[in-house]
Amino acid sequence: MHSIEVKPSNGWTPERKLRQAEKIRAWKPWQQATGPRTPSGKATTSRNAYKGGHWLMLRELSRLVNAEVKAGRDLVDAIPR
Repeated sequence: MHSIEVKPSNGWTPERKLRQAEKIRAWKPWQQATGPRTPSGKATTSRNAYKGGHWLMLRELSRLVNAEVKAGRDLVDAIPR
């Protein structure tokens, strides 16, 4: 019978995971991450989740374009044939 060696799909062996965990515990990145300190930095990060109000702007732009198209059609229709 053959034994099948199963490799992790991400390439991380248990030994590699252990070494990485030890490095991270020695490095302690959670102690270095303090977040924004200045008022401008805090203001910038407060907008991280903001996706923008583009939908409303696009809707209004669409209305304006449609109104212009309608006005153009009305002008063309007003021309005697």
